[in-house]
Amino acid sequence: MTPELGATQIVIELLYLVASVLFILSLKWMSSPTTARHGIWAGEIGMVLAIGGTLLNHGMSYHLIAIGLVLGTIIGVPLGRVAMTAVPQRTALSHAFGALCVTLVGSAEFYLRSPDISPFMMSVLSLEVILGGLTVTGSLMAAGKLQEILPQRPLTYKGQNLVNFLLLAGALVIAVTLVLHPGSRSLFPFMILIALAFGVLLIIPIGGADMPTVISLLNGYAGLSAAAMGFVLNSKLLIIAGALDGSSGLILSIIMSKAMNRSFTNVLFGAFGQVQAAAAGGEEAKPVRSATPEEAAAILSAANRVIVVPGYGMAVAQAQHKVRELYDALTKRGVDVRFAIHPVAGRMPGHMNVLLAEADIPYDRLIEMDEINGDFPQTDVALVIGANDVTNPAARTDTTSPIYGMPILDVDKAHTVMVIKRSMNPGFAGIDNPLYYLDNTLMLFGDAKAFVGSIVRELAGGHG
Repeated sequence: MTPELGATQIVIELLYLVASVLFILSLKWMSSPTTARHGIWAGEIGMVLAIGGTLLNHGMSYHLIAIGLVLGTIIGVPLGRVAMTAVPQRTALSHAFGALCVTLVGSAEFYLRSPDISPFMMSVLSLEVILGGLTVTGSLMAAGKLQEILPQRPLTYKGQNLVNFLLLAGALVIAVTLVLHPGSRSLFPFMILIALAFGVLLIIPIGGADMPTVISLLNGYAGLSAAAMGFVLNSKLLIIAGALDGSSGLILSIIMSKAMNRSFTNVLFGAFGQVQAAAAGGEEAKPVRSATPEEAAAILSAANRVIVVPGYGMAVAQAQHKVRELYDALTKRGVDVRFAIHPVAGRMPGHMNVLLAEADIPYDRLIEMDEINGDFPQTDVALVIGANDVTNPAARTDTTSPIYGMPILDVDKAHTVMVIKRSMNPGFAGIDNPLYYLDNTLMLFGDAKAFVGSIVRELAGGHG
């Protein structure tokens, strides 16, 4: 190695080392709202350094890289300009693109190296393309469900789980065969096709209510496939970054499953969201009490303690900035206003935190479920904005309910509950909510943004 090449290699390794440290710090900082912005910057700088170090390698096809960067920019810029409500499906698409890259690189490496591939390398390469392939189609299916292009309810048929296991077993049998006989090139495409089919069949029986867990699980799969690619390409940085991504995704999935009192097997194979969908309409005849914006404003202005519970309905209506105006109006009147955050509220992990942070609501006002649940009995008003399943008291009382045992926000224990909702339709899980029929509940029917705006105007008028 010439001195110039040796010096370049040292620079590359240093850049990779710094990038790896920044990736680790990024995950650490993003675990807290107060340091999340630092975490994003650390991750972005680390990725820039990683790309820069890779470009310093000799023998790179810079014209092909330039073409890739241009195409990626053309695709990426429009995808980055999505509404906050579309962030979950946008995240799912990111997983699909990353997994597609891993699958294509793994395929190219196989055909370049075969049949001279060691058993260990062939094992890692098989893991790479199987995980990558199922993540591609699985993420696309998840994005379709979140965008409501595909049915949000579970799509099931008899013997579905058996078919899925047989498909996965088939892919693994091919992988073992290729480990023993890496020259059997004709088998490789079938392994990829089976992985792609498995990704579709894995996601279609999962209901929309479980999409937050599925998104984080697919993130874990994408990370593990990237780590496997790191072994194939002999890239320490890819191994580190993929392992961080994979482990964090899997850990988050476990945390979210616990938050729903569900197991991984129940999330993946339980067809949750279908059980009571047909029965939900039967509850429409129950009487409910409703209120106008004027009445809601009067109740809120007379309160001392208010807890706001945001949900996906707030995201759809893009009401977070109006919620901030409501927070300011009530705070000026001396009302103690806090926000109760359920771990699986919305359509992706941390969805509500992101929306409220975008509206500049103070971080210390965002309280996690376990910490705030004991305060509801001493709360004058619980204002639920578009949250359904995470406030459903059937989880505590109805042993026949699919969500029985799931930890919920105890909003029904507040002195008065006000629920902003467009209609009496059940939530994403397809389960009716008895909260709406309680004596201390008032339904505020309408678009969340418009209704909250009307409350704010009433408060301003009354204050003036």
